[in-house]
Amino acid sequence: MNPKQTFYEHQANTIIANLKKRQMDGFYCPTCKDAVKTAMELVSTGDSVSFGGSMTLSESGIMDALNAREDITLYDRSKASTPEEIGTIYRKAFSCDTYFMSTNAITLDGELVNTDGNGNRVAALIFGPAQVIIVCGMNKVATDTDAAIARVRNIASPPNCNRLNRKTPCATTGVCADCLSPECICNHTVITRRCGTPHRIKVLLVGEELGY
Repeated sequence: MNPKQTFYEHQANTIIANLKKRQMDGFYCPTCKDAVKTAMELVSTGDSVSFGGSMTLSESGIMDALNAREDITLYDRSKASTPEEIGTIYRKAFSCDTYFMSTNAITLDGELVNTDGNGNRVAALIFGPAQVIIVCGMNKVATDTDAAIARVRNIASPPNCNRLNRKTPCATTGVCADCLSPECICNHTVITRRCGTPHRIKVLLVGEELGY
């Protein structure tokens, strides 16, 4: 194991211990392959599953694994053909068995920080799905909530705006302008400091760089 991998494992163990205090379950997965294996073990046959928009889920192989499973019902809005169908899938996500997402940042103390445009992802994180599985690369670790919010604004949001072809100041400059642009994707910021339902939120910390 190289020094960086050792560092990630030790840091992840610290975060997992703090997640436990907050009634969330943590898992350290050294590689994406390990993360896929752990995630699929947490999804039972017959489950209804949905997910929030996430580069991490695609890059890690989670989405491929979910699409390959024939024993679950996957609510995938990318396969919808009308705005009405997309809306229906959004609402079905709130009553699904398992919801997958990433997190924009996680603190060493085990708090999750997420910023959304529509709010569907953070809404599902807060309430609805019986189980929420968060897949997070170790590149998203921040020292505290202030650093986590700064990370979201200056590291995560600008490339996401580029990916979504949003015309925002950060998409042009690479720096958050605390804008109120019509195409702003930073509309709802949620800090999850504790899970009210024990074990509902599960965090898979992956020892690779994933997402933004």
